[in-house]
Amino acid sequence: MSVDNFLIYLKTIRGKSANTIQAYKKDLKVFFKFMLLWKDEVDEDVEFDDIDIRKIDIEFISHITLQDLHRFLYYVEENRGNGPYARARKVATLRSFFNYLFNIENSIPSNPTLKLESPGRVKRQPVYLSLDESRVLLNSLNKERKNYARDYCILTLFLNCGMRLSELCGIRISKIKGDTLVILGKGNKERTVYLNQACLYAIRQYLDVRATLDVPKEYADHLFLSTRNRPIDQRTVEKMVKDKIMNAGIADGEKYTPHKLRHTAATLLYKNNVDIRKIQTILGHSSISTTEIYTHLEDDALRDAINSNPIGFIDYETGHTV
Repeated sequence: MSVDNFLIYLKTIRGKSANTIQAYKKDLKVFFKFMLLWKDEVDEDVEFDDIDIRKIDIEFISHITLQDLHRFLYYVEENRGNGPYARARKVATLRSFFNYLFNIENSIPSNPTLKLESPGRVKRQPVYLSLDESRVLLNSLNKERKNYARDYCILTLFLNCGMRLSELCGIRISKIKGDTLVILGKGNKERTVYLNQACLYAIRQYLDVRATLDVPKEYADHLFLSTRNRPIDQRTVEKMVKDKIMNAGIADGEKYTPHKLRHTAATLLYKNNVDIRKIQTILGHSSISTTEIYTHLEDDALRDAINSNPIGFIDYETGHTV
């Protein structure tokens, strides 16, 4: 099927990461299920998730129009609660897929995505922990718990190095050399992460504990392990991060994810006057515009500036400015 060829193309030619390919695959599955539903190719009593997309062929795909794509985007917004960011990702998936079919495979007569616009996205301020909250989080971990050293090390690396979740789960021990660590980032690009004193201490403490575990030979080079001594998966880390933040009593802990800890690292660096270009390199951003969201975080400085306005003082007894 053309979808399989497309996914292979993304991996072998475009060098897309496994996470990106999985996201594209998921988007296309939802899209084709909707298309079969929209074209009345599905029995009324079949649940959406149970729709069989194996009947999709290139003939069916060839008849998909721009209006069909608009209907799909309306569906995911109204029925699946997709916001602008989620819909924009689906637009990117569809553009890439139909471009492949039209320009690379030459299997469809026209490309319906040529005039497909991406939903407008409101720039969101990143959610992050304050310095005090970060310290509270690290100090709140129970040292008597079995996975204390591992969890403390994970949180320390997130908060200091600003790694992505996939990057942290993929760390190999052999890639740690002195105060440097080479990780595999977005788009399968390697980058060097520099480890500060806190990171080196946390890694040493965890490696001492890890050395006592019965780790299967094939997993010997994986740094972070699950309770079954297998490479830790992303869902386990996500759950651990949320649980630890909630247990620390941090307000709105429910909304914090590993990605929010990445925001925290970048924010703390920026607030401590680290150059934005250096932060870009540390985070592994390909574009400086992505990193520039952190230039809007000088709340304290802006607050001080407003409070210093000479007409900003009030006499509460008279209600007059002073």
